[in-house]
Amino acid sequence: MGCWFSAERPPPNLSSSRRQPPDGQDVPSLRHRRSYEFLPPFMSELRVVLLRNSWSQRSSEGNFILRETEFNTEEEPDHCVRVTGQMMEKEIVLINTPDLLHPDLSEDKLTEHVETCKRLSDPGPHVFLLVLQPEDFTEEHKLRLSRVLQLFSDRSSDHSLVLISTPREETAGFMERYRQHPPLKEMIRECRYRFLWQKDLELDELLTRMVQIEKENNNTRIGETSSIQLSSA
Repeated sequence: MGCWFSAERPPPNLSSSRRQPPDGQDVPSLRHRRSYEFLPPFMSELRVVLLRNSWSQRSSEGNFILRETEFNTEEEPDHCVRVTGQMMEKEIVLINTPDLLHPDLSEDKLTEHVETCKRLSDPGPHVFLLVLQPEDFTEEHKLRLSRVLQLFSDRSSDHSLVLISTPREETAGFMERYRQHPPLKEMIRECRYRFLWQKDLELDELLTRMVQIEKENNNTRIGETSSIQLSSA
């Protein structure tokens, strides 16, 4: 359930083709391959950076997108992890990050992680998927998340989609109540009111929303210093 239009198409069949650690060394491809055309002709791949919430929640969302168990939800590494899923002749690239909002993470270490993430998403990410647990998202988290996005680019929020995790306790009216939670409400506002609820979310809707972000940004991606036209990607 989200805030935009509904996508009317069958669920995409994706497969994960390889895992790439920060050093760029490939891991052998998985055997099972499924395909689905979801990217427009001018895009050869979609590069998505996963941010916020716990490693297990980000990893679960990544596995949901890939339709494969590629991210280990139990063991959190201290570095960014890149996984690529194959869709016919195109790809979806997911970069999962360590906890960049941890209060004990130094500014130098934060910058190092961001630079690694930039390199893994070269020539730049298309979408930042912000996976947020509503009851845990505080004003401090909001400020630090805004800071992290700013380190990527001053236009990162234009390329961001908030994915609100299902609360641990669901009560009547919980969606509207949490959406009005000040830090979460402000984060959604900064992201041009782009948000989805994880509850009952279908993969085709999530993928459509992420591609729609590129259309709204004139088919540009986030670069280190500026946006570059996707036609050259």
